Amino acid sequence: MQELGFFTILFSAVFTNNILLTNYLGMCSFLAVSREVKASLGLGTAVFFVTAATTALNWVVYYRILVPLDLVYLRFIVFIVVIAAFVQLVEMIIERVSETLYQALGIFLPLITVNCAILGACLFMVIRDYTFGQACAYGLGAGLGWALAIMAMAGIRQRLSLRSRIPRGLEGPGIALIIAGTMALAFMGFNGMVSLN
Repeated sequence: MQELGFFTILFSAVFTNNILLTNYLGMCSFLAVSREVKASLGLGTAVFFVTAATTALNWVVYYRILVPLDLVYLRFIVFIVVIAAFVQLVEMIIERVSETLYQALGIFLPLITVNCAILGACLFMVIRDYTFGQACAYGLGAGLGWALAIMAMAGIRQRLSLRSRIPRGLEGPGIALIIAGTMALAFMGFNGMVSLN
């Protein structure tokens, strides 16, 4: 993976290897929250920020602490602890700095801690043996790709809610899954441009 540049990895993580639409990580919060654009924007922004930051933090923890001490087998637990601690830190800072933003994101912050897309980004970073710069690019791209997908889904679902032409049996989760599948097919159109595997 040493030959891949920052922007190549960033572009690939957003489009060709979108963590949500290619690897299906983070689907639970994606389907639950994507009913409204405003809520999706809040969650997408928060997931973007946390994914970018924790991927970089977990790279440092993994390669500077776990590998030298031969504790690689603890990576799952350590990555989850780092993600949870970072989300708690962000929550405390937001609460102190901006009460309005804290109220807006309050319900989304606990969802971010258990979002498997964030842990998946950290694990992919290790599996693909990225350098620190590549890991940062992948974290930014994975978070941006997830946010882009949930915003697109929310826009489509909000638009569909204004029309009552959806068959009764497909309302709710049925149409959401059909839209998610169609979006995944659309993102697969970028396949072959760049591959991280």
